[in-house]
Amino acid sequence: MNPAQKKIRKLKNKEYAQKSLYFFKTGKGEYGEGDQFLGVRTPNIRLIAQENIDLPLGDISELVESKWHEERLLGLFILVYRYTKLKKKDDTKASRLYAFYIKQFKYINNWDLVDTTCHKIIGPELINKNRDILYKWGKSKDLWTRRISMMTTYYFIKRDDYSDTLKLAEILLNDKEDLIHKVVGWMLREIGKRDKSVEDKFLKKHYKKMPRTMLRYAIEKFPQVERQKILKGLW
Repeated sequence: MNPAQKKIRKLKNKEYAQKSLYFFKTGKGEYGEGDQFLGVRTPNIRLIAQENIDLPLGDISELVESKWHEERLLGLFILVYRYTKLKKKDDTKASRLYAFYIKQFKYINNWDLVDTTCHKIIGPELINKNRDILYKWGKSKDLWTRRISMMTTYYFIKRDDYSDTLKLAEILLNDKEDLIHKVVGWMLREIGKRDKSVEDKFLKKHYKKMPRTMLRYAIEKFPQVERQKILKGLW
C-alpha cells in the first residue's frame, strides 16, 4: 500500500460512505452501479493529493485503478496537480502525463471524476493543438467519455473560445443520457455568462428540440420572463 492510500484509508467513514452510495447512484441499473466508497470528503482528498504530488506513476496507477471511488479521485487529483506544475516549466513531461491521463478513461467513471479533472489536463494540452480527438470522444459509446469531450471545453470557454463547445453540443443534442443533457446545458450556460448573444443564437436554432433538462440547465440564469417564454416554445 502506497503512502497516499495509507492516508486516505485512515479517514474512512462508514456513515458518509453510505450516503455516497445513494448520492452517486450506485444501485442496480444506475450510472454508478457497483461503485464502492470509503467515505472520505473531497477537501481531504485534495489535501492528500497535494501532499503526494510526486508519487511515482506506478502508485498513481494503483490509485486510479482502485475499486474505491475516493482512491480513483485521489489519483486523478495528483495527476492534475502534477500536470499543472509541469506545464509551467516542462511541456514534454506535461504531455506525457496527459497521455497517461487519457489512457485511464476506463476508470474515470463518474461525473465528479470527470468534472473536477478533465478540463484541467486535456484543456491546456489541446489549447493550441488540433482538437479532433474531442469529436471522436463525443461520439463514443461510453457515457463518461462523451461527458469528458464536453466538459473539457470548459477550459476553452474560460478563454472566450466557444466553437468546440457549440459543435459538440450539436453532436450531443440527441444523446439519450440525462448526464450528457446536464453537462451540455451547463456549458451553454457558461458561454452565456460571458457572451449571452452567442448562447442566444445557439438556443434560437435548437431550443424547441433540445432535451428539457439540457434546456433548463442552459437558461437557468435567464430573466424569469424570458425563461418562461423559452420553456413554452414562444421565444
